[in-house]
This record gives sequence, structure tokens and C-alpha cells, in this order.
Amino acid sequence: MASFYRNVIKRVESHHGDIAGIEERLPTSLSAQALRELPDHRYLAEMAACIFRAGFVWRVISQKWDGFEEVFNGFLPIWVASRSPEDIEAMAQDTRIVRYLTKVKAVQDNAVMILDLEHSHCGIGAFIADWPSDDIIGLWQYLKKHGSRLGGNTGQYFLRFVGKDSFILSRDVCTALRAEGLIDSPKPTALKELKKAQAAFNQLQQESGRSLAELSMLLALSLGPR
Repeated sequence: MASFYRNVIKRVESHHGDIAGIEERLPTSLSAQALRELPDHRYLAEMAACIFRAGFVWRVISQKWDGFEEVFNGFLPIWVASRSPEDIEAMAQDTRIVRYLTKVKAVQDNAVMILDLEHSHCGIGAFIADWPSDDIIGLWQYLKKHGSRLGGNTGQYFLRFVGKDSFILSRDVCTALRAEGLIDSPKPTALKELKKAQAAFNQLQQESGRSLAELSMLLALSLGPR
């Protein structure tokens, strides 16, 4: 793997020209301090957005987002967590949002998780900020186990969009990793395969000094124009 990063850059440049020309396209991440300072209700809002976008047209969720903010009262965790079953059913029937009962319930479950992290880790912001970058898959597993509907790509996109430096195992990223013989599955889900993907990103980061988010995008771009 000594030349892994160099190979990725060569393929990116063969498709897109000099790497300097695409730097502005690469994603950015928040600092650890900024993650700590981000209010809990913004974490819950991003979880909700990712949950509702999963398997749905993202544009529709964006168009209705003001309605989501209203129905969920700004996503204040204590308010969402304290809604009664009848309240949740009523929210799930509100035409201001996409009506989907199990997803509304999932947002409430995740509000409870955020409140739990307030007691155990001084807040979800500190919890996410302090999680080591060489074990992002461990953070995915935590969200899947302790949250609701945050497994798979949903949890991955949540971390990316909220600003945590992390990678996403998109189809293109997985294809690029498989081409290097670093993973076997086209869509890793087993822990053994996830560890291989994490090891590949750890190596890339050591070689390049780039963020995980940048490296994730570069791997995707290495396959050609997107």
C-alpha cells in the first residue's frame, strides 16, 4: 500500500486534470471545538434529515424542511423525547412533513440517545468530537446500536453532514478500494470488511496528511467524472 495515495492521485488527475483544480470541490469538516459548540438540536435535526432522506427523494425533504422544523419544534431533544405516543402519531400525520410513522419514532429515539450522551459524555458534540479518526467504523457501530435507523449509509451521511471528519463507503469509494484489492465486498457490512476499509483510509491519511472526508471524495473521483 506504499503507493496507494499516489495511485489515487494519478487516476484523479487523469480524469480531472491537475489536483489543484479540484481542491475547492473537496469537502471540509468542522474542528473538534466547533463540533463541541454545535447545539444538540442541530445534531438531532441532521439525524432527522438523513433518516427521512434514506430511500426517498432528497429534494422533497429539502423543500419541506421548514415544515419539519415546525413540527419537531426546532428539534429540541428534550421536547421531542417527551412527546407522548399520541403526539408522535399526530406528528406523523402532519402534512408539513413526509408522513412516515416509524421515522418520526426514530427521531424521538435519537433524541433520547442525545439526552443520554449529555449525561455520559457532556453532550453529543463532545462525544463525536473526541471519537478517534482511526476508528470511524466504531462510531458507525455506536450510532447503529444506540440510535435508531442510523445504520448503513444513514449514519455515515449524518457524520459527514454534521461536520465530523469521516469517510463514506459509497458505491464509487467501494469500487476504488476493491480495485486496489483492499476490500472484497462491493458494499462492506461485516465487521471484518469494515476494518479493512478503515485500515485503507488510515493508510491513506498517513501517506497524504489529508482529511478522511477529502480522501473519500478523491477515491470517488478517481473513477472518472461524476
